[in-house]
Amino acid sequence: MTLERLVAGHLETTRLNDTENASNESLHTTAVAKATTPAPPTPKPILPVQTGVKAQEEEQSSGMTIFFSLLVIGICIILVHLLIKYKLHFLPESVAVVSLGIIMGAFIKIIEFQELANWKEEEMFRPNMFFLLLLPPIIFESGYSLHKGNFFQNIGSITLFAVIGTAISAFIVGGGIYFLGQADVIYKMTMTDSFAFGSLISAVDPVATIAIFNALNIDPVLNMLVFGESILNDAVSIVLTNTAEGFAHSENSTVTGWETFLQALGYFLKMFFGSAALGTLTGLISAICLKHFDLRKTPSLEFGMMIIFAYLPYGLAEGIKLSGIMAILFSGIVMSHYTHHNLSPVTQILMQQTLRTVAFMCETCVFAFLGLSIFSFPHKFELSFVIWCIVLVLVGRAVNIFPLSFLLNFFRDHKITPKMMFIMWFSGLRGAIPYALSLHLGLEPLEKRQLIGTTTIVIVLFTILLLGGGTMPLIRLMDIAESQSRRKNKKDINLSKTEKMGNAIESEHLSELTEEEYEAQIYQRQDLKGFMWLDAKYLNPFFTRRLTQEDLLHGRIQMKTLTNKWYEEVRQGPSGSEDEEEEEEAELL
Repeated sequence: MTLERLVAGHLETTRLNDTENASNESLHTTAVAKATTPAPPTPKPILPVQTGVKAQEEEQSSGMTIFFSLLVIGICIILVHLLIKYKLHFLPESVAVVSLGIIMGAFIKIIEFQELANWKEEEMFRPNMFFLLLLPPIIFESGYSLHKGNFFQNIGSITLFAVIGTAISAFIVGGGIYFLGQADVIYKMTMTDSFAFGSLISAVDPVATIAIFNALNIDPVLNMLVFGESILNDAVSIVLTNTAEGFAHSENSTVTGWETFLQALGYFLKMFFGSAALGTLTGLISAICLKHFDLRKTPSLEFGMMIIFAYLPYGLAEGIKLSGIMAILFSGIVMSHYTHHNLSPVTQILMQQTLRTVAFMCETCVFAFLGLSIFSFPHKFELSFVIWCIVLVLVGRAVNIFPLSFLLNFFRDHKITPKMMFIMWFSGLRGAIPYALSLHLGLEPLEKRQLIGTTTIVIVLFTILLLGGGTMPLIRLMDIAESQSRRKNKKDINLSKTEKMGNAIESEHLSELTEEEYEAQIYQRQDLKGFMWLDAKYLNPFFTRRLTQEDLLHGRIQMKTLTNKWYEEVRQGPSGSEDEEEEEEAELL
């Protein structure tokens, strides 16, 4: 019996060895075949589509999210109206909207605690919604509003503040967090994660900054300098954050620190200049199209083309792995400078007001959800980490503003005074972009992501509520003489961006010149140099339409017809007859 078992075991072993050899030969043959014939490309997986009950549930959830978002924006619009009506000009709108969001978040939390309703999914802020829907209109409107002032004359100073200054701030904050973590003073993070956080927290909010400078009535050149830096700073911060995040997911232990730095620098330069070139090219193409395709007699088609060209560079840049935000910013600048002057007066006004309205609603939505996020997200709060981050943010902003301003004063006719430097440092508020970027970072483990999100929210609220709320006392403290003159002239400081935008149409943005008038204007301005001379002499005539007297007459008739039609509809409304309104007007006069 034992002999039979041994023989059977030997036969089984022999059979297994033969099978293994045959399998190895087969694998070798297959490997050779794979080496000689290229493998077919792997098809992209098709995203699953929800159907049936799941599709209905997803539609219902999306509908409630849209309803909740619109409800929040509507309440915020009423709040801004009350601020304007009761002349609470000392309070920035962002501060009021964030405070309202905090109150609404607490109210919803109480309702959920009492189990009366559950709006947890609706009040959650989705980063993809921010980057695809909310951020592009804000950035495009910022670039489009750069039509006035001396932006191109100050492009060197603006670029220095936006690129070098933001990089300095990011390195100081990121490096400080990394070394403090290595010293076990705060939560330990990797170099790439620290730099990613330093980059996202370096994005400043231009709204409150410009409100401060408008209230001070400072030199318009310096105003444009700060405005341009604030806008470019957002795009640069996003590109820096994406650069750091990309290297965090592809860390290679064999690559030295210097090689990693050079790779990151090359990636940043490719993203920055590639995206800027794409946006500029798209803006120039839009100018050529609307110059040669005369859509001035059909404003609806003209406006539709402008909306398409406004969003086109964002989708294309994101599709080819560039920065959509950088592309749409430069596209807005170029379209404002060239394309806008190829439009009819009706579309010019419509475009200007539509962009302002959409950007205002997007900004309001983000600030409101920022306040709501205090109660809607799981948080990880570490006091030491938050305090050190706030200190590093303030130090990074100071190292950015003071040395670069001192350096620029050697080359500028309009000097930046120490008082202006201090106000620029104090007004470096953080806003919507750091908040959304913190939610978009794919950091591991989960507690690190929660720590970054919580710290970002605290820093944003600290700068908005404390520094933004301290704007008025700072102006009164540092500007005593001008404050007294303003009181004598009965001129109030107004920090409301919405009221300033709605007061009047930008007349400079509605200018229309014939060929003869444009040449006469260029002849009178002999002081143009550099790009301004090149633009006035060659680029502007090539990309913009020179109108005839007939075109000007048609544009004025079109505006007058639409205005008269609207006025007649208003006068014939249900409020009363024309005679009654004429009597009321006579009484007012």
